[in-house]
Amino acid sequence: MSALPLRSVTPQNSIRDTLQTTLDLQRAAYLADPVPTLAERKADLRQLQRFIRENKAALVQALNADYGNRSEHETLFAEIFPVIDGINHTLSRLKGWMKPQHRGVDWRNFLGARNRVIPQPLGVVGCIVPWNFPINLSFLGLVYIFAAGNRAMVKMSENSRHLAQLLIDKMPAYFPREKLAFFDETGGVGIEFSQLKFDHLLFTGSGQTGRAVMAAAAQNLCPVTLELGGKAPAIVCEDFPVRKAAERLLFVKLFNAGQICTTVDYLFLPKGKTEEFVQEAKRIVAKRYPQLDTPDLTSIIDQRSFERLSAALDDAQARGATLVQLTPGPKWDAATRKIAPHLVLNAPEDCALLQREIFGPILPIIEYSHIDEPIHYINSRPRPLAIYPFSNDTEQVQMLLDRVMSGGVSVNDGLFHVGQHDLPFGGVGESGMGHYHGYEGFVTFSKMRPVFYQASFSSIQYLWPPYGKFATKMLNFLTK
Repeated sequence: MSALPLRSVTPQNSIRDTLQTTLDLQRAAYLADPVPTLAERKADLRQLQRFIRENKAALVQALNADYGNRSEHETLFAEIFPVIDGINHTLSRLKGWMKPQHRGVDWRNFLGARNRVIPQPLGVVGCIVPWNFPINLSFLGLVYIFAAGNRAMVKMSENSRHLAQLLIDKMPAYFPREKLAFFDETGGVGIEFSQLKFDHLLFTGSGQTGRAVMAAAAQNLCPVTLELGGKAPAIVCEDFPVRKAAERLLFVKLFNAGQICTTVDYLFLPKGKTEEFVQEAKRIVAKRYPQLDTPDLTSIIDQRSFERLSAALDDAQARGATLVQLTPGPKWDAATRKIAPHLVLNAPEDCALLQREIFGPILPIIEYSHIDEPIHYINSRPRPLAIYPFSNDTEQVQMLLDRVMSGGVSVNDGLFHVGQHDLPFGGVGESGMGHYHGYEGFVTFSKMRPVFYQASFSSIQYLWPPYGKFATKMLNFLTK
């Protein structure tokens, strides 16, 4: 009998083997201790928090290196603080979340029985994390994964090399590999990762990649939570002050240089108010970002994204759009990958700035004559991850909430619904599926297990065959 051929050892095989070995290790650890106690879960959360606090400066530095220039204040505000605060929020509520829920029983059939819903860990959860807020989007997911009693494997983005190396180097001192493992994207890792037989998979990223991840997970019947992007609009209504809208919108739009999946992607203004908004925007941005090389203005993440954005601006202008540059000096700097904040007026409907998610410091403005126009415009496109209505008229706000569906909403501001620990975060339709954050995050990563406890005496015995007159009378009574 001839010997079996040896399987060739390739980098892809090595990646696959490393991932599968880690998954097997974590699953074995889960099966040995499937339901961690409240004290164990709290200890995991405090350990996560300790890691963030003890490595805060290194985390900020790693993100700055990955971006080329990432505002330190933006990292502290949007990445470090939400994780520390989110852990505190979860620690104070976890005991209540873990309690079995009492559910009602039909006393006519099940007198003396009990119903409970018991939250139990799923097992091993996979997380695929994007580059734009990689600490926030990895660690806040881990907060609810650990709160639910699970173990986790996390795959970082290829644009987060410095951060990924830091996490891979430092995390083993805080968590054993059978509890938490991080992986860098070295080519092909994401594909192999999404094909693993996790008990749940959390993906944050583009819709295109999300489709591929969901298709791969479907081969294992692995449930997924997809947090995707899309074009989130703001709608300034006739009654809302333009200056206040500009002050709030431009903070959100230019935070992280617009590289946020839930930022304001385009803006609807009442007809005749664009010039006022433009003047306010020039005043605001000149004060906040007086020049292109200010450290407060974050760089575009990579050369490909920089070229895409600069080309989109040039194309829109060549086709008749008016570009309003809000920071004096050059439009952009290729060496630092910084792009000056821009408003875009009268952009052609089919241009890239109105057709795809912008992910940059560029805000197209669309004027409307009647509120039905933005409603129709938004509803004729894929459902966005968020909408941002600006109005002091509560009836008008409610009308917009009723008629325009989105993943989430911030009223009279942008983005900040995402920062509420007690609100679920998630998309709808093409902007995603499923939720995490808060109690809904705990539920997402738990099996909310229904358990029926039969009483010592079961009235169902009167319905055992052979069926007689009593069974007939009883069923007639129950089905009246």
